[in-house]
This record gives sequence, structure tokens and C-alpha cells, in this order.
Amino acid sequence: MARHRRGAAALAAGLLLTGCGGASGTGGDEGKGSGSPPPSAARSTATPSSAALPSSLTSQRLDWHRCKATDSSPAPGDTWRCATLKVPLDWSDPGGRTIGLALVRARATGGDRIGSLLFNFGGPGASGVSAMPYFEPSVSALHERYDLVGWDPRGAGASEGVRCRGDRDIEAAEAVDATPDTPAEERAYLQDAADFGEGCRKAAGPLLAHVSTTDTARDMDLMRQVLGDQKLHYFGMSYGTELGGVYAHLFPRRTGRLVLDAVVDPTADAVGHAENQARGFQRALDDYFASTGQDPARGARKTAALLKRLDTAPLPTSSGRKLTQSLAVTGIILPLYSESSWPRLTDALKSAEDGDGSQLLALADEYDDRDASGHYSTVSHSQRAISCLDERQRPTPARTKARLARFERISPVFGDFLGWDTAGWCHDWPVPGQYDTPEVAAPGAAPILLIGNTGDPATPYEGAHRMAEELGRGVGVELTWKGEGHGAYGRGSDCVDSTVNAYLLNGSVPKDGKVCGS
Repeated sequence: MARHRRGAAALAAGLLLTGCGGASGTGGDEGKGSGSPPPSAARSTATPSSAALPSSLTSQRLDWHRCKATDSSPAPGDTWRCATLKVPLDWSDPGGRTIGLALVRARATGGDRIGSLLFNFGGPGASGVSAMPYFEPSVSALHERYDLVGWDPRGAGASEGVRCRGDRDIEAAEAVDATPDTPAEERAYLQDAADFGEGCRKAAGPLLAHVSTTDTARDMDLMRQVLGDQKLHYFGMSYGTELGGVYAHLFPRRTGRLVLDAVVDPTADAVGHAENQARGFQRALDDYFASTGQDPARGARKTAALLKRLDTAPLPTSSGRKLTQSLAVTGIILPLYSESSWPRLTDALKSAEDGDGSQLLALADEYDDRDASGHYSTVSHSQRAISCLDERQRPTPARTKARLARFERISPVFGDFLGWDTAGWCHDWPVPGQYDTPEVAAPGAAPILLIGNTGDPATPYEGAHRMAEELGRGVGVELTWKGEGHGAYGRGSDCVDSTVNAYLLNGSVPKDGKVCGS
């Protein structure tokens, strides 16, 4: 089953996994100098490096060259160049072993260049190298004055990416019941989770303990230095919003113009994130039913009944594979990320009610990034490795079962799955998690633009306000879009796009609380 606690950003490039987790340090080199109060141990335990970085890192010259095709994407056009940035494996030992981060860049097209604009498309673990060229048409106005820069974060894609199990094992795991009803199903579910973690340990080795969001935030600051920018300008989506908040906390005085779209709630722990997403996905599903003229409560009951039947009787599909209950949930979730995909959900649900699971399975395969040959990408592997290093919370099966009734009250369709996910996602993980909730307080940082979408399923709207409160007075500036789907920029709102562009291009900070209609 795909782990839906981590969201997905529906972009021009396609559906990219993005997330709800994040991490934090205890207040980095800049944070200490800014008067930032030390967070409690419950908020963060990661130890930042205070040692000066060696010149071999800060003075490295990147070898920009033509990009090559990858397994997941063709080579981009001639305007794009790729390079590898060296960063410390362990930021507490910056003079020690290094790893390489894959970067992609297209130089500003106009003459009045501001600097570099870094993009993180979420996940955690989405490939910026693959996504950035596809996303460029959506940010062409920004490209005139910024070099557009994407990268594969550590542990993802071409940056020491992790593959924790093979394609056959991934497909075999589809048969594992993600909402176990018996002791045998529960044992199988937890054993599958433990096996996945062990596969990550064997594949990643020492890297598995150094792929946290804090590590990536520090990588970003080294990237800023090597690219020659005095301040970091950044566009983060979904999980990328938490990464941006962590960066601002660690380096508030190096923070330039930051846009955080589809904002993660930094006050939520692992269980809180799961509850937020249960609420967000159910809200989006209710909006979908209402748009088709159905009563949302009746539509939810009918969908929950379908899923209950699939628990014991998976549906046949044209591929020969079975549509299980877990795959059906994944297939229902995917079109909720974009209102333009709602007609596909209508067709898929009708087909499933008629006894054919093919369309829901196709939607699930899109979410899981499975191609026609049965090959799966490694995004979900990186996603789990990063988030399980970030999150300290490890709910036991007993505590999970005690909470299931609450999850089901929040969402009769998704609650059971997201509730059990809190027990299975990081069960028996080989390395301990670092925090309960991330530290993002950033006193002294420049204003940061936060965009909340009232219909966002994966990072519910309330997260933007909570991020603003955590960043601190005068730092977080909220912009609301009354829309549907995950994220707001580039979704057809001239109000949203013009506000963001004015901020990034001219430094024009909108009035806090500005609202853009649908």
C-alpha cells in the first residue's frame, strides 16, 4: 500500500510524491546567533554541526554538462545542464566522507538576473532533476530573472538513491492486508514493514542515518554558497514546505524569498499528520461527491462498503492482477489531488461497482509510479527512509488499535488505512527517529509567503496558519486560495500566480491573510 501520510503535488510535470513529514535541528549556526530559543527535546534532537566547512566544499566548482536520460525521464533540452555537488555524509563531521547530490539548472533567460531559485517538489524523495525541466513552463515568468535549480535530495534519485526491495517483492506486498482484521494478518502486515526496513538498511548502509530533513536543509545552504548566492531563494511544495521551514530556522539571516505552497502542519506529530490527512482526503472526497450531485455522506458510505467487500474479495482486472482493498484506496486517493481528474474517479468507481477493478488499479499504479513492464520507481523507498529517520514516534499496534475508532470517525473511507499506517510505516525501523515535531521558528528571517488551499487533500488548509504561527510574528505571511486539489500555484488562479510572482520577482509582500477566490 502506498503510504498516504506523505502527500503528492500535482504539477505540470505529472503527479509527484510530496509529503507531510519533515525534520529539524536544534537551531543551526545562524539560528544560534539570531536569539532563537532552544527547542525542547520533544521537538528536535538532531545535533547540528558548528564546525567551519572546509574549502574543498565551499570553493568547489561545479562541472555543468549536458544532462543524460535517466530510467524515469528523457534528457531535457539544451538549456539545461547537470552537475554533482559534494556534501558531507555526516554534517557533524564536515571534513569527512562526502556524497554527491545531482543538480539540474537552466540559466535565467532575461538580463536582470536576481540569482538562483531552488525548487523542492516534495516527497520526501521526489526527484528535482527529473521534475524541474517539466515544471519550467509553469514558472516561465520566474525563469526570466532566476536560474531555475532542481536537485535530488540525499537518499533520492541520482543522489545516492535507495532501493529497498525489488519489483517482484513490491508487487507481492500488494497482497498484504494494510488494515489487518486477524492476528495472522496483523503479523503479516508488521513483518512486511520490518522486512522493508531491513532491505533499506542493507541497501543504504551508513547513509540511512544521514538522510534527514535537517541534513538536506544544510545541503541547501552549501548549495547556496557554491551557486554564489548571498541569500537562499526557494520554492517548496508540500513536504518541501517543511524543508523550507527547517532551513529558515537553521539559517534565518540567509533566508531570501521563500514560497511555501501546500503547507505542512509543523505542529503535528506522526499520528497528527495521519489524522490531518484522513480529514483532508475525506473533505476532498466529500467535495467530489457534491460536485457530481451526490450526497457526500451517502457517497462515503457506498465507497466504504465497496472497500469492505474488497477486503475479502478482490476484483479481477484486465491485467490479470487483482484489485485489493489497499490498491483501491490508493486508486481513489490519486484523482483527489487534482479536480481535473475527478471524472476519472467517477468512471473508476462505477467500473468497480460493476465488478471490474481495472480503472482503479490503473490509478493506483500511477500513484505508485509503476510502469507497464511492472517496474516501480524508488521514490517511495526514499520517502520512507527520510521520513522514518525524521520521526521519533513509533506507535505500537495496541495504541494504534485504540485510536482506530477516532480515525474512522474522521474519515469512514480513509481512516482505517491511515490509522494502521501509523503503526506500520516505521515499524522496527533500523535507525531511531530524530524528532516528534520539527522546529521551524525563524526570528530574524525575511517574510516567507505561505499558500494554503481550502480544498487541499494531502496538506489540509489549516497547516498554513500553523506554520505562520510557528515561524513567528512578521515572518509567515498567509495567502489563501479557495480551490480544490493539492497546491495552488499554477492551477489557474491569476490571483495566486500574480501574488507569488510579484513577491519573488519584485519582493512585494502581500497583506497577511489575502484571499484568492476559486
